[in-house]
Amino acid sequence: MASDTVVVARAASGSPVLIDLDADATPVRSVEVDDLVTAVHEREQAGDVRWVWPDTAAAYPPLLDAGVRVARAWDLRLVHAILRDAVAVADDAGLRHATAWDAASSEPDAGDALFDLGESASGVPESADEAVAEYRRQHSALAASATPGALRLLAAAESAGALIAVELHTVGVPWSIEAHERLLEAELGPRRGGGLPERIEQTAAVVRDALGDPRASLDSQPRLLRSLHRAGLLVQSTSRWELSEHDHPAVAPLIAYKKQMRLYTANGWAWLAEWVRDGRFRPVYVPAGVVTGRWASSGGGALQIPRALRTAVRADPGWTLVTADVAQLEPRVLAAMARDTALAEAAAGRDLYAGIVDRGAVASRAEAKLAMLGAMYGATTGESGRLLPRLRRTFPRAMQLVDDAARTGEEGGVVHTWLGRTSPTAGESWRALQSLASESAASGIDENRARRSARDRGRFTRNFVVQGTAAEWALAWLADLRGRLAAFPETDADAPAAASGAVFARRPHLAFFLHDEIVVHTPIEHADAVAEAVREAAAAAGRLLFGTFPIDFPLDLRIGATAEKG
Repeated sequence: MASDTVVVARAASGSPVLIDLDADATPVRSVEVDDLVTAVHEREQAGDVRWVWPDTAAAYPPLLDAGVRVARAWDLRLVHAILRDAVAVADDAGLRHATAWDAASSEPDAGDALFDLGESASGVPESADEAVAEYRRQHSALAASATPGALRLLAAAESAGALIAVELHTVGVPWSIEAHERLLEAELGPRRGGGLPERIEQTAAVVRDALGDPRASLDSQPRLLRSLHRAGLLVQSTSRWELSEHDHPAVAPLIAYKKQMRLYTANGWAWLAEWVRDGRFRPVYVPAGVVTGRWASSGGGALQIPRALRTAVRADPGWTLVTADVAQLEPRVLAAMARDTALAEAAAGRDLYAGIVDRGAVASRAEAKLAMLGAMYGATTGESGRLLPRLRRTFPRAMQLVDDAARTGEEGGVVHTWLGRTSPTAGESWRALQSLASESAASGIDENRARRSARDRGRFTRNFVVQGTAAEWALAWLADLRGRLAAFPETDADAPAAASGAVFARRPHLAFFLHDEIVVHTPIEHADAVAEAVREAAAAAGRLLFGTFPIDFPLDLRIGATAEKG
């Protein structure tokens, strides 16, 4: 049965209104601000409904805080961005001219912007008339597009992801301050009121001694490079990989110092005080924060948490964590997109890179990984370039898909993901450089710059189609799992409740997401059933996107009180 469509916006007076777009009569209902939560809750309980609003990050937090979860939404801002750029959309409805919707997202803590007078923190329109007009533009653009089914699925998945991002921020990641502080003291030494922790200073002293330079500046790359050069280390950068190629007594302690400083500055005591409150780490997720559709983070660094800190992710008493990540997601997605049955067979029920070796494409798992990543990310020179022809012979359909995407990018064209998210167009400066190089009087320098620029764009479009489709699969996985978790019964009143807010205190819920990995916080009694739900959701996401094509998405799945890998 189709969902009813209800717009949540503001009247000219500033009062909230609910506009039922499917109703035959009295479709507009004005409510007082204090009654809006109740009105949404009652309608949610009455039947299947999809809420249409300008910006989920502004509209949804007040509902969650009041104990109201919604099942479906349509985020006008996010869907506008998809359709505005989609090559499949002809836009007879004028959607691309509605530039007021080209706005960045609000942050979940921005306040009850939807229910207050004035513009939202995101800057998108909030009036009922503008919201309804934009929804109708989007509806018309979808209906007239070359791929309406795929784009509708992408719009629904993107909107579900926006709900999940707010929920993840609201519930937070269960976090042990004590475990985090123990790790900091073990790695850095006790916290000091002034200056760097003792172990960092000790490591810095070892580096300076090995360089023979007691005043070497270790935190300024230009100055550090000069000190390294004076000591005979003729490196071009201070990256770990380049330093590791040299045999010098300063290398090991310098790498250790950089690791210690990274922990201290990115996730030290200051980070702990700012981002962990009431036993929860609450990062700010940004759905579609990357052009490929991948999420980003605008606060807390959720997408760069060091693996060592996983020991601080601790379930509440009476609860546990179900952690799952997908093995080789992007190569599997590539196989499904290209309908490459040979690559799908190599991946079936096992490690994909080992399957590539078994098919005789390369000699070792390390070579298989290097070659496949090179094919997807454009590292087609050096060792990756040497191995790539073997992949082309063994998996021609998959390699042709990424090669064609690269060629399109090099020629200035755009590519799109499986569901239709379209890559950015080539910029004016890029086109000007290519035009200059094509002129007969162009210098060799211009030609070289143009070729290099074209190859860079080809590498981007080569990866865009794969990374973007992998992000779509992940959204489908999250959305399906979210629905399954909502169907679990709440725990009894005498069972331990989680400190995850009114909606999720007694039911399994998503607590963390990173590209191809999720963490579910669940009552211990539901752990096995939740693990099965995670597996079923992954399989369902594969079927939703790729139909009956025989590709599987195996999970590394663990149940335990911490999120640390065993």
